[in-house]
Amino acid sequence: MSAENSATGAGTGTDPAPAAGPGTAQAVLPPLHCLRLLEPGPPRLAALPTGTPVWLVSRHTDVRQVLTDPRLGRAPLFAPDAPPVTRAPNLLDDPTALLNIDGVEHQRLRRTVQRAFTPRAIARWRPWVASVVEGLIDELIDQGSPADIVAAYTRPLPVAVISRLMGLDLLDSKRLEHWSDHALATTAYTPQAIRTAMDEFAGFGAEVVAERRAEPGDDLVSSLLAAAADTPGITEEQIVTLVIGLVVAGHETTMTSLGNALVYLLGEGRDAWHRLASDEQSAAAATEQLLRAVPLGDADTLPGLLRRAVEDIEIGGVRIPAGSVVAADVTAANSDPEVFTGDLLTELFSPLAAPSYTFGAGPHHCLGAWLARMELEIALHRLARRLPSLRLTAPQDTIDWRHGLLTRSPQRLEVAW
Repeated sequence: MSAENSATGAGTGTDPAPAAGPGTAQAVLPPLHCLRLLEPGPPRLAALPTGTPVWLVSRHTDVRQVLTDPRLGRAPLFAPDAPPVTRAPNLLDDPTALLNIDGVEHQRLRRTVQRAFTPRAIARWRPWVASVVEGLIDELIDQGSPADIVAAYTRPLPVAVISRLMGLDLLDSKRLEHWSDHALATTAYTPQAIRTAMDEFAGFGAEVVAERRAEPGDDLVSSLLAAAADTPGITEEQIVTLVIGLVVAGHETTMTSLGNALVYLLGEGRDAWHRLASDEQSAAAATEQLLRAVPLGDADTLPGLLRRAVEDIEIGGVRIPAGSVVAADVTAANSDPEVFTGDLLTELFSPLAAPSYTFGAGPHHCLGAWLARMELEIALHRLARRLPSLRLTAPQDTIDWRHGLLTRSPQRLEVAW
């Protein structure tokens, strides 16, 4: 649910030709659980799409160092002498945003919102999230078989949850989809289209902040404003950016992960479907393994979580000079054979052998990790329980993917039961 984890700072593409949008014709793409991964090894030098050299870090232990070592930060990526790491404007480029500040300033801003995302706070939402899930499944069944499960389930669920959490029950889901797709675009839209959408989105965020300031409620935005009022140094721009960032991150990762999980579970993982239905503990274990093993996007647009070295540093026996850009390849680290010896077919219901870095680690660990886990766990368990015969109606190689974005998930996924 973190902006960094749903879309790292390693975007691509300000191609001058008009882009086609995320739902247009495309070459056949493999499901994300079938991607060929970077083989873990010592840090190696490569290049970002901008041409900037980048050190790719892929081993589990080394990735943890990149994400936790204070000598590697996000803020240096936006220093005056920093090389370009993105070629398209996106929601992640604001140097004052939570994602892009480090140290004491980062801790101060993060404290304004993190209390809403503790495991205890999230647990209070469980009955309501379960009721939303059951309601969506009721509507899916009433609609009849076959159906597009993206439109009926994987997209509306996280939108409903984050809208309720932030008091945005009247938010038009189509507007949110438009803003989110532009916020995370690489080649799907032109730079001007992205800037226009982001200006509109920021205007919406400013309106929400003004409304909550005038009439506080029992929602995350009101809590954020109350905390910010007691925290010196937080600007209005930071508050607005935090609000719209939470709106995007609050649904994008869950929507992407849920859609891609269903591609796997209704395909190669079909034998696990009945066990998912059996109990929530099995669904919780499967959720952790799916989050570990199924990436959010392709390697060419998601080479890793980016950091920049503020001094010379040794990682995995390799000296990396100060000023270098480093990409922590969490997908490779999450499948490091020195740590994870099985695959999804054999380990789906097993405890993780080591921490997964899907939600990052260290100071920028995803604020919404527990919320995303809970949504996925309930969504998979209840769907398998209610629709034990659920199946895909077409082969995986015919899936219509959302592409040209920092994340990739099914645009449509027709199922039957």
